[in-house]
Amino acid sequence: MVKLEKQTLRSKPQSPIAFGQKLLINHWRSLLLLFVGVYLPLQIFGLLAFKVEQNQGGFPWDLSILVAIHSVAQLQLDEFAVLLTKMGSFWTVLPTLSVIALILLLQRRWRSLTYLLITTAGSATIKRTAKEFWHRVRPDMWTSAAPEFDYSFPSGHAMTSMTLIVILVVLTWDSVWCWLTVMLGSVFILAIGWTRLYLGVHFPSDIIAGWMVAIAWAIGVSLIIRPFSQSANIISEQPASETKLFPEEHQLINEE
Repeated sequence: MVKLEKQTLRSKPQSPIAFGQKLLINHWRSLLLLFVGVYLPLQIFGLLAFKVEQNQGGFPWDLSILVAIHSVAQLQLDEFAVLLTKMGSFWTVLPTLSVIALILLLQRRWRSLTYLLITTAGSATIKRTAKEFWHRVRPDMWTSAAPEFDYSFPSGHAMTSMTLIVILVVLTWDSVWCWLTVMLGSVFILAIGWTRLYLGVHFPSDIIAGWMVAIAWAIGVSLIIRPFSQSANIISEQPASETKLFPEEHQLINEE
């Protein structure tokens, strides 16, 4: 009789409120990451994009920041900025991503490899589409040491550098390398952003927009593919989840 009562209690359906509470408790990290890593960056990008669409000149602080950065210009700094800014180019970052992709391929890390390929291709596509859609002309305040001739919004270098670092953070998640990647990656991202402003080929709002859309895209893809569900550290031993579908993914395939 006691066992029967226990089974009855266990099988009793939960109320929607109780079910929702348990769901939030179990998935609060994913929801927080979705809010901070996808929703907020997209909101910031949307505000910047709306202002740029209304006024190509952008924000009052765009010009004042450019003037302040250019006030320290000198020949040696020009040469340094021209050299450094090439490190944020898509064609410079691509070989790095290709080497990482090859490592993942050899280690049979299908989930991480899929994440890397989709995130990289998607970021490049978003960048080109956004530039053609907004048609923002680049600033023309002084003669640049490394002039650019395509559209300005959002910054391709900012998107590329941010995409690279977010990918590396995801692939080293839950390992000792993650925080080192975050720290060194932050310096790299800021340095590339500074070069674009110092060379006068982007407005600050271009840089921020590039960062925001890259963060939203790279984190959004990671939440779907989930390469970090178990350690995706490319230095560690191969996790079993890399070569298997999750139960819910099997269910979706079977439903189709």
